[in-house]
Amino acid sequence: MLPRWSHEGTTNHSEEEDDEPKRPLSEFYPYIRCALCSRFLIDATTIIECLHTFCKSCIVKHFFYNNRCPTCSIVVHQTQPTYNIRPDRQLQDIVYKMVPFLEESERKQMCQFYKERGLDVPNTVVISPPGPVVIKRQKKENIPPSVFTIPPELDVSLLLEFVGAEEGIANYKPLERRYVRVSGEATVRHVELFIRRKMELSSACQVDVVCGDHLLDHFQSLKDIQSFVGEEALQDGLLVLHFGLVLPSQP
Repeated sequence: MLPRWSHEGTTNHSEEEDDEPKRPLSEFYPYIRCALCSRFLIDATTIIECLHTFCKSCIVKHFFYNNRCPTCSIVVHQTQPTYNIRPDRQLQDIVYKMVPFLEESERKQMCQFYKERGLDVPNTVVISPPGPVVIKRQKKENIPPSVFTIPPELDVSLLLEFVGAEEGIANYKPLERRYVRVSGEATVRHVELFIRRKMELSSACQVDVVCGDHLLDHFQSLKDIQSFVGEEALQDGLLVLHFGLVLPSQP
């Protein structure tokens, strides 16, 4: 049984509940508060690359001037970072259950916002009474079809093939995501950073990327590589890049 959180002014209603361990709400702050505004999550929205979550309005504003995750600084998307965020309704439901009156307060603020501007108040979700979080399975026929389409600027599909590591290199994770779709304007340096993050490589390890018989430079763009190498670089429409892990040469 999961431990319960405690709030001032609340009382237990059974001996069974009295026996359950209590934890202060502050212990859960790293999981239910937005790192940008330091408030409880509203319209919880998660970056799909790193799974860090923020208020929707906070992360969208952040992406106006920065395309990196505010927490871990990975590049979310080169040109359109909002393509790689998704609403996290389950986490938002948990936040509403853990923080009394937060949902009701947010609904009142929304109503006030629309009324002050003379706008019709949109239909809002009915506030559920306090109680345990219950996750209901949706019937398959009730799940709306996906409307997400691949953005046109993501015009290069990569197949990343690991060829091995030099002796003396260890403690790296396997690359589970070998198929990646990116912009043709991305460079070999972007590919290397992706590999480093996914495989959790140390800074002492060097990543060599090869296409065909050509050792690639960091500044080369994928579009230029595909044009220069030609058909031999492609496999079923995928640009194939082989990479290996080596130790930097000593001067």
